[in-house]
Amino acid sequence: MKLLFVADPLESFKIYKDTTFSMMREAARRGHQIWACEPKDLVWRQGSRVVARAARAITLTGDAHDWFAVATTAELALADTDAIVMRKDPPFDSEFFYATHLLGQAEREGARVFNKPAALRDHPEKLAILEFPQYITPTLVTRSEEAIRAFHAEHRDIILKPLDGMGGMGIFRVGPDGLNLGSITETLNKGGAETVMVQRYLPEIVKGDKRVLVIGGQVVPFCLARIPQGSEVRGNLAVGGKGVAQAISARDREIAEALGPVLAARGLLLVGLDVIGDCLTEINVTSPTCFQEIHDQTGFDVPKMFIDALEAALAAA
Repeated sequence: MKLLFVADPLESFKIYKDTTFSMMREAARRGHQIWACEPKDLVWRQGSRVVARAARAITLTGDAHDWFAVATTAELALADTDAIVMRKDPPFDSEFFYATHLLGQAEREGARVFNKPAALRDHPEKLAILEFPQYITPTLVTRSEEAIRAFHAEHRDIILKPLDGMGGMGIFRVGPDGLNLGSITETLNKGGAETVMVQRYLPEIVKGDKRVLVIGGQVVPFCLARIPQGSEVRGNLAVGGKGVAQAISARDREIAEALGPVLAARGLLLVGLDVIGDCLTEINVTSPTCFQEIHDQTGFDVPKMFIDALEAALAAA
């Protein structure tokens, strides 16, 4: 098959942990053709089709540094591929939004895109949990400083986060003393101009913010617990959290098995659920990670499971 990965620049990949690289490696092992482009390469012109104007056909070299070689660079019509794997990292900004619309047009022209562009738009990673209130901690979504102060008065120990953050960016904890609540609120809501998510603090974070993967509606039996280090409240790997793979708990499985088939039916082939303690905190759909960490620590072949699911989805079309 001819597979096109829409992703960040290949030169920026840290292949020892990059999930998109692990997908490419497994696909190449099976003999599939690997193409890559960036969202900025997508072009549509009236009377034509959506193309990647500088798509690169690559081979994997096996070298830890110069890990790919470009076989050819060409304009590639997206509908002429067998599958497009959308792997652009957050943030979900205007350009990401526009890229999903171009990918949606490519779908109308016959392309197969994973995850489905409309589903990416419909499931913002922090707000998507609102559909499943039975699994989440007490949560508030608002621009109002007054509402945030009332939520703090009720729950005493809270987390505040921007809706467009990634990798733990912009997350604050405010304890019972309320220290700096006003300043933090003003910083995040821009004086009432932007919406903020506020949640009751979950002390179970000390045991890790667990990434539970769901592929084709099926639950990966191991998760990666991202454990905060030192005085840090965030477990994100991007801010120094320690990733420890472990078997998923009964509660993790309950949540994943409830959400997995629902999300898969909407065109979300790969989903990363974030769970702290017994509570769902995010539903990641743009470019969920942790394939290599789980594989390296447990031996469970997550990339194989993903490419199996991709091939099955294409065969079922």
